[in-house]
Amino acid sequence: MPAFPHSTTSTPTAIAVPPSLSLPVIEAAFPRQLHPYWPRLQENTRTWLLEKRLMPADKVAEYADGLCYTDLMAGYYLGAPDAVLQAIADFSAWFFVWDDRHDRDIVHRRPRAWRRLRFRLHAALDSPRDHLHHEDPLVAAFADCVVRLYSFLPRTWNTRFAGHFHDVIEAYDREFRNRAKGIIPPVGEYLALRRLTFAHWIWTDLLEPCAGRELPDGIRENPAYRRAALLSQEFAAWYNDLCSLPKEIAGDEVHNLGISLIKHEGLTLEEAIREMRRLVEKCVDAFLVAEADALHFADGLDDGTARGRELSAAVRACVRNMRNWFSTVYWFHHESGRYMVDSWDDRSTPPYVNNEAAGEK
Repeated sequence: MPAFPHSTTSTPTAIAVPPSLSLPVIEAAFPRQLHPYWPRLQENTRTWLLEKRLMPADKVAEYADGLCYTDLMAGYYLGAPDAVLQAIADFSAWFFVWDDRHDRDIVHRRPRAWRRLRFRLHAALDSPRDHLHHEDPLVAAFADCVVRLYSFLPRTWNTRFAGHFHDVIEAYDREFRNRAKGIIPPVGEYLALRRLTFAHWIWTDLLEPCAGRELPDGIRENPAYRRAALLSQEFAAWYNDLCSLPKEIAGDEVHNLGISLIKHEGLTLEEAIREMRRLVEKCVDAFLVAEADALHFADGLDDGTARGRELSAAVRACVRNMRNWFSTVYWFHHESGRYMVDSWDDRSTPPYVNNEAAGEK
């Protein structure tokens, strides 16, 4: 049956999930929902990609909707005000384009171009308004996203978000150096790096503007809340690795849980896939326990005061959206053209990227 009661495409079809990637527990216990703003979100993000010159017009027209970037965010951040969801969706689309630029800079051996971009992104994160008209469209679009995201909550949230994203940029640099040297990290080292390159704490931070308030440190650092948040992100990162393994093997990647298992644990490809499935399924089971603990924690915050009621409601909203991450990530990987490697002319070159290889811009 379709993932949604009403499809996000004009020609709704049942989605065939390959048996090796099928997770019946997600399909049964994590019903998928969609933010009602989604149709306008898709249209506005498509327009934004064009205005910011992040993708050529022909690629936007042919691929943007099919990549399903807005579907991913509209299925995650339910309850978000429209302006907040739009800012997050544009930022998410930017993130995918940035990831593609990073990949192309590695493939075409452009270390100076990557280093220049890395430093520019750090600078734009700290002073986004100064970079809104930067010559590099990727930097200007990032600055636009940051300005908008910084407008929703207090400076303390902005500072936290910036610190987390500085870490993401540096993790991408470590990944660049590993790939340039052909270094496949051991499993433990890879998983720690993956928490940064997947931006675990960025997507978790963004739960707060959706809920309408910044959470105090004591709440965010509470073990029940933090474990539920971490497990929701670990599932997404590990399931992404499972689904993208063929794409990344074709592209000579070195950063994938399956690739680390094969290299450092001596597993065959088939054994690595089974182990990844086991870890993903274990993560889902652990989340169901953590979710109950986090909701119990949220209930305890309601001490009869207005502040207590508001904090309890905000935490419950955040935890509900952690749950949404499971279903939206799962279906995204089976709907998005980003993972349909078998349909590409060249399995190592995504058709939606700008594969310009001439020089360092």
